[in-house]
Amino acid sequence: MTVLRLGEEHVPEITRVLCEAFYDYPVMQYVIGGPHDDYDHRLSTLVHFFVMARVLRNEELLGIGEGTDLAAAALVSYPGRGGAPAELATLRDEVWRGLGTESRSRYEAYSACCAPFDVDVPHIHLNMIGVSRAAQGSGLGRKLIDHVHLMSRKDGSSQGVTLTTENPANVPLYEHFGYTVVGQTRVSPTLGAWGFFRPD
Repeated sequence: MTVLRLGEEHVPEITRVLCEAFYDYPVMQYVIGGPHDDYDHRLSTLVHFFVMARVLRNEELLGIGEGTDLAAAALVSYPGRGGAPAELATLRDEVWRGLGTESRSRYEAYSACCAPFDVDVPHIHLNMIGVSRAAQGSGLGRKLIDHVHLMSRKDGSSQGVTLTTENPANVPLYEHFGYTVVGQTRVSPTLGAWGFFRPD
């Protein structure tokens, strides 16, 4: 299947795929605050915000699939290029009002811990990448990440790709893809994070 550039009309499907892929992911559970009666709704709210942040910044939404049968998705941003529009600040405030001050504080603590992972060269950032449950193990994640690497090589303003993971099992996987660990942190007693950079 071909990697497609998606638009705002695909936000519900992208959100669905990423919610499936990140349902048990450590940082999502940390920010949301563990098991909740409304965990599914809270997860969807948070992931939808991350997707819309890319839309409002005119950044990249990528996917593999056709129509409403999206099987994999990725969000890509361009650190240091342009500011945040007012609509994003409004949406951010709405999201945190819904999720609560404790969730916001945990997210801000996580972001502060990961800030030192930034690299000193122009780059693009792979924010999220996920494959739907039905398509996991079919190589779509690798196809998306290879496409992001190609985007960076074709972008005259980028010298590589950064990403983070909170799953220790992903560390050797990203190293296999050519990434180097640029930082490691402990966000909480139960949550660690690793920052990676892959030069072009």
